[in-house]
Amino acid sequence: MKAIILAAGRGSRMKSLTDERPKCMVELRGKTLLAWQLAALREAGIDEIAIVTGYKRELLAEQGLLEFHNPRWAQTNMVSSLACAESWLQDGPCIVSYSDIFYTPAAVRSLMSSTDALAITHDPNWLALWTERFGDPLLDAETFRLTPGGALVEIGSKPTSVEDVQGQYMGLLRFTPEGWAEIARLRCAMPPEERDKAHMTGTLQQVIDAGRVPIQAFAYNGEWGEVDSAEDLHLYQ
Repeated sequence: MKAIILAAGRGSRMKSLTDERPKCMVELRGKTLLAWQLAALREAGIDEIAIVTGYKRELLAEQGLLEFHNPRWAQTNMVSSLACAESWLQDGPCIVSYSDIFYTPAAVRSLMSSTDALAITHDPNWLALWTERFGDPLLDAETFRLTPGGALVEIGSKPTSVEDVQGQYMGLLRFTPEGWAEIARLRCAMPPEERDKAHMTGTLQQVIDAGRVPIQAFAYNGEWGEVDSAEDLHLYQ
């Protein structure tokens, strides 16, 4: 199986930490976030790994990864960056990872075992981590609702209470060609400006609303984190 790491954006909330390097090259516990991702993917058994670049792409040239480049990284969002790797997404199943997260091989393996057209991992024990990060966990949380069988039915809206959040979306997904084809179909129907601004959780909700392709969510209880700020780095150290 292949994997695609989405590393086109700058990560402006990191402020000066990304003045001279992409967000994935920020270090956590002595190694870059990208190194954390590569280690987890490779230990899970994935050896074909590509990276979607944008900001400071030259600093990623020596990573030994196939590059897909998003020349419009500053004007587009995550799904547009993923579309730059469409040839891989059409060819076979792909794990897709955000570049500002870390996780263990177990998270990757749970997705590799899936037979679903679209699948994601989530943290059912999100509340403690989000309370540590934000004080009030609802400041940054988004709705996340599942059926009893684990199919995703809602994601990405503003929650009114913690009961609206059954898990935390992690930014680690698995696409099959069928799953990507549904997203490509939805994107083709969007005006160009809307397509440029489309983010991943909103796009997943569109897939749910269309009702053609279900999204399966796999609970992950291991170590992981999302790095959005210098404060996050200090917390995870």
